[in-house]
Amino acid sequence: MLSVALVIGLSIGAAHLAGPRTPTDGPPAVSQAATYPTPGIEAADEPLGTPAPAPPGGGVHEFVALQDDGVTPVSYDPCRPIHYVVRPDNAPDGGSQVIRDAVARVSEVTGLQFVFDGPTDEASTGSRPLYQPDRYGDRWAPVLITWQTEAENAEFLSDTVGEAGSAAVTISGEPKVFVSGVVDLDAAAFAGFLAEPDGGAFARAVVLHELGHLVGLDHVADPDQLMYPETRNAVDFASGDLAGLARLGVGTCVPHL
Repeated sequence: MLSVALVIGLSIGAAHLAGPRTPTDGPPAVSQAATYPTPGIEAADEPLGTPAPAPPGGGVHEFVALQDDGVTPVSYDPCRPIHYVVRPDNAPDGGSQVIRDAVARVSEVTGLQFVFDGPTDEASTGSRPLYQPDRYGDRWAPVLITWQTEAENAEFLSDTVGEAGSAAVTISGEPKVFVSGVVDLDAAAFAGFLAEPDGGAFARAVVLHELGHLVGLDHVADPDQLMYPETRNAVDFASGDLAGLARLGVGTCVPHL
C-alpha cells in the first residue's frame, strides 16, 4: 500500500519568508502498477554522493516532515538522482544561472545528485501528478521549477516571491521518501532583484531558501540562518542550515519505490 503527502513552503517578500504548509493527505492508495512507476528505477546499491561535513557544533535547524519515530527527517532517496526540469516561460535575464548555481550548492552540501533534464512546457498546478508516463516516461515526475506571473499565481500579487515543496510517498514497512516536488518563482520579482548591482546574490539566496524547503528544511528562529523566516544578511546556508542539510543527505535508500 502506498500513500502520498505534500509538503509546501512559501517565501514571502524581501523581508519575510513564510513557512511550509501542513502536510495534507494524498489520494487513496491504489495499485502501484496503475499509478506509480516500475519500482527501483535508477536505484543504486549505495548513495550517489556524500554530504559535506556539518560545521563543528552544528546549529539550529528544523525539518518540514518527520518519519513515524518523530525524530528522523523525511528526505529524498540518496541512492537515486533527483531529476528536475525548468519551464523557461517568463524567465528573467540571469534567472537560469541563478537556478543552476543554487542547485549545485544544494547538491554540494547534501550529497544529493541533481540531474537537469532540460526545459518543459508543463504548467505548475496544486494537484500535480507524481507519475506522468506520457510526458516523462516510466519514472517519478521530475522536480518542476517555473517562473510564474501574477496572473498565473495569485500568491505573487502579495509580497510572495516563491513557493516550494515536495511530495512524500510511503510503502508499507518502509520510511517516507520524497519523490518529486515543485518550485515556483515570481518572475517579475526576480527580474527586479537581478537588475540591481548586487541582486544576483540575493536572488540566489532566495532560491537556496526554496530549495532548502524542497529537500526538507523548515524555518528556524535563529536570524543568522538562511532558513530564518525574515531575510537578513545571510546569502548562503549558515551552520544550522548546513547541519540540517547534511542529515537530509543521508536518508534511507528505498529501492522498492
